[in-house]
Amino acid sequence: MGECAGMFHSTRERLNNILGWRAAASIAWSLLLLPLCVAVFISISSIDLFHPIQWITSSFNDLYTSYVVFCILLMSVVIVVINIFSVEFHTVVPSIPCSRLALISKIIHPQQVIHSVAHAVMGMLVAWCAAVMTKGKFLFLSVPCTATERDLSQNKACQIPEYRGKENHVLCTADVDPYMCLNEYHLFLLLLGAFMGYSYSLRYLVNNLNYLPFPVIQQYKYLRFRRSLPLLVKHSCVESLYMVRNFCAAYYLFGYIPRAWMITTMNLQIDSKLPLLDTVSGLLDFSLLYHSWLCGLFLLMSWYIAWLLFRIFATEAHHFPVQPTFAEEADQCLPKILSSNPPSLLKFLALQDLMFLSQYSSVRRQEVFSLSQPGGHPHNWTSISRECLNLLNDLTQKLLIHQDAAAANGRLKQEPVSDLGQPSSPPVAAAEENLFQTPRFNTVPRTNISSLVKSSRLPFKTSPATDLGSSLGSPFNPSPLSHNPGTLELSSPWHGSVQSPHIMRRGPKLWTSGSDLQWTGSPHEPHPTVAITKGTNEAVQPQFIYTWLQKKKEQLKSFLSRRVLIMYFFNKHPEASIQALFSDTQMHIWALEGLSHLVAASFTEDKYGVVQTTLPAILNTLLTLQEVVDKHFKLPYVSSKPPRISGSLADTSYKTLRFALRASLKTAIYRITATFGEHLNAVQVSSEHKKRLQQFLEFKE
Repeated sequence: MGECAGMFHSTRERLNNILGWRAAASIAWSLLLLPLCVAVFISISSIDLFHPIQWITSSFNDLYTSYVVFCILLMSVVIVVINIFSVEFHTVVPSIPCSRLALISKIIHPQQVIHSVAHAVMGMLVAWCAAVMTKGKFLFLSVPCTATERDLSQNKACQIPEYRGKENHVLCTADVDPYMCLNEYHLFLLLLGAFMGYSYSLRYLVNNLNYLPFPVIQQYKYLRFRRSLPLLVKHSCVESLYMVRNFCAAYYLFGYIPRAWMITTMNLQIDSKLPLLDTVSGLLDFSLLYHSWLCGLFLLMSWYIAWLLFRIFATEAHHFPVQPTFAEEADQCLPKILSSNPPSLLKFLALQDLMFLSQYSSVRRQEVFSLSQPGGHPHNWTSISRECLNLLNDLTQKLLIHQDAAAANGRLKQEPVSDLGQPSSPPVAAAEENLFQTPRFNTVPRTNISSLVKSSRLPFKTSPATDLGSSLGSPFNPSPLSHNPGTLELSSPWHGSVQSPHIMRRGPKLWTSGSDLQWTGSPHEPHPTVAITKGTNEAVQPQFIYTWLQKKKEQLKSFLSRRVLIMYFFNKHPEASIQALFSDTQMHIWALEGLSHLVAASFTEDKYGVVQTTLPAILNTLLTLQEVVDKHFKLPYVSSKPPRISGSLADTSYKTLRFALRASLKTAIYRITATFGEHLNAVQVSSEHKKRLQQFLEFKE
């Protein structure tokens, strides 16, 4: 336990060092670009095309004023806080809600509420800075009221000594303390900043802006920033326009509430000479709309630049040593990091480095194939290959569980038998239980569905010293929990299938006919019997309570399933569920590419033959995963064409990860078969996998 805790502490410290320096670099560049953004904002806000020289000189003079310097310092604090939130909320696996209820629960999560409130406050600070730098009618929150004719006559009368008597003292107070009115333009910008800050936080969550996509093509950071800058400017302009439109509609309906609260709190008046901004005439002010859009553009540009720089720095490739130079650096090597349980970002960086290593660095590949001294053991290759195969086996297991769930959701459930020989729930309730799951598609012919379920093989098991996937057991087990040997549940998908040490045929169909609702297996087999033991009343009573609770639960589900509004929030979207299933597939793609490139390179570079001992396990794992992936794409609700990727600022490449996985998997197998050729016929694999390998060798797959 102490060794595991020390390794976890070292990997966490390693991540903090890597991410800390990258976050500091992104903050530094964001602060360096902030004065440039302020200069552009001041120039555009005071644009005067008829007097260009005066406009340019006044803009440069404003940059050195005290209030602009103070606004830059305040904005620097806001940028630092924005980057801190980016560091704390970043993820390499996007969070995809499968239902509307899941999305609502994400929005009202306490952590997200804190994020939204903080961004609303920071948005108000940025809007205040924008209002101060704009000057003019947006500068102050309270201004002297516009003098009316009555006020002017009153002031003239107050100049007469006879009129400034005791009875007219109240009327002449305007000469000493004039009335202060609320500057609704300044209040409008402040509320607009809070609204934009909250909208930014909401879009940050819904559009997965905290997701860090790794670039397919590695470029310099400057080139990546320059390539993304035009899209960032375009997105900020359009988004600011939409946010101003939405805020104007909200202020038209509810603008009187904050205005009345400010008037009451600060003891201000309403200037009768100026139109109220919660009216149509007040909102149709071109100057107000232009400066509001410009304020929103300034806010979004400064925040998106900080977000873009952090994403560029955080996803930069990192070089991990394969072998330690010193003993204290052993925990920082690539095999150690992969074999441990590091944070997600560190694991992604390690797998990305493995992919680059396997393709472009022959020197580092020799370190992977090398033997330890003394002892002569291939520790580096064993650790790397074991972790890659474990990742692929985990993906195989996850896809099989999803396919079993789809099969169970597509057919009527068997009526389970309780320990007392009584059904635990009625058939109708059991059928209605699936209404909260993935919707059924009954339009697919059963003849096509039956062809989806084919025999699958287990990965080849090697000796214990080189068994790279035995810790997971068979990837075709229906659940991680193993049962007694030779015992299968009646509702298990393996009941009635071929039982063999190396092969199992999956029995269930996605949709079954009436004759398929009987027990699977041979018709000559006797029906299973359930032993019923008589217990005391104390033992029967808890079982009766449990059965009653289960019945009430099914009745509640049946009641809720008939309510359209409830099902609107609870129904799962099939496409979102599939995207969530493959949300972390990027690391499996890198494991595939890295493992296949290393195996292909071992044909000429592996001097000691360390790869040959694990080649059967690698081939069995890849072929099994390919068979499972092919079956997944044959499911009725799975699209066979990748969705179109929009050119928005938010990255949506995770929606096509399953298609990239299928292409990478087929490419990896072709890479190995094209390199080894007919030598693969000597590899010990199952007969079915030999047929599949032969198809790859003949380029027929």
